[in-house]
Amino acid sequence: MKGLRLAALGLGLSGALLGAALGVEEGAGKEQVVQVVARRFEYTPREIVVKQGRPVVLEFSSLDFVHGFNIPELKIRADLPPGKVTRVRFTPPRVGSFPLVCDNFCGAGHEDMHGRIVVTD
Repeated sequence: MKGLRLAALGLGLSGALLGAALGVEEGAGKEQVVQVVARRFEYTPREIVVKQGRPVVLEFSSLDFVHGFNIPELKIRADLPPGKVTRVRFTPPRVGSFPLVCDNFCGAGHEDMHGRIVVTD
């Protein structure tokens, strides 16, 4: 039994060393969860920074209206009803800065309800 544990430990260390040699971060496959609040006429936070290739879950809470969430360049869109958490999952395909907008008209300040997703490598 002790020999099996040592062999498993050796395999785990070998995998970690190989991952480090290839530049793979430990935990890189885990989802990055970002909580976002939508309210007239803003998203908080306004800028969200994520890593290329790392799965992301945006957890939206709308406080007052059925806002929309749209990142046209990444073809990501969702309705955000109030009183419900809306989860949007995606994996950023490329590095860049991508504008996000509310695409459900929510009143006189609607055009100011925007932000951006910044994807780093």
